[in-house]
Amino acid sequence: MFTGIITDVGTVELVSRRGDTTFKIRTRHDPALIPIGASIACSGACLTVIAKGGVAGDGWFTVEVSAETLSKTILGTWEPGARVNLEKSLRVGDEIGGHIVSGHVDGVGEIVSIRPEGDSLRFRIKAPNALARFIAPKGSIAVDGTSLTVNEVDGAVFGVNIIPHTAKETTWGAMREGQGVNIEIDMLARYLARLKEFA
Repeated sequence: MFTGIITDVGTVELVSRRGDTTFKIRTRHDPALIPIGASIACSGACLTVIAKGGVAGDGWFTVEVSAETLSKTILGTWEPGARVNLEKSLRVGDEIGGHIVSGHVDGVGEIVSIRPEGDSLRFRIKAPNALARFIAPKGSIAVDGTSLTVNEVDGAVFGVNIIPHTAKETTWGAMREGQGVNIEIDMLARYLARLKEFA
């Protein structure tokens, strides 16, 4: 489980597409504190560490990605040099600063507009139509692994604000219109909708 609070921006260093796809990702996290088999959210997708190396501040880890994950996320577009939002999994007793995030991406959205709003940036993102009913104003959503509050909803399009700190400390500061993003809907919204089907 995760909280959607990004703790590092990694860089894809190597991509291997033999069998399952593997990514080697450079990170500032200390590899000594990342066990083999650990879960790390990579731009919102929960992936398993299969190798690691380096030192604190200049480490790396490798993850293996199945065809199913590639089909449901933006990971298939990653090439060397791609920047990736990273979050290590929660430990018992950790602060939950965002909201509960599973790391199971529900679909890929598209950034349709970016506009300045004060010192922040207002992003409008089009979600897949099948996910639109789960997105509500003032609800939580994870986009590229970042816990965000939904400000507005217009059909399948929703708006979020990115404050300067978030833009600087994540990949959001370099995002552009037309770019694809991983979307994970709020877990509570998912189960409430499911229960409603049986009401």
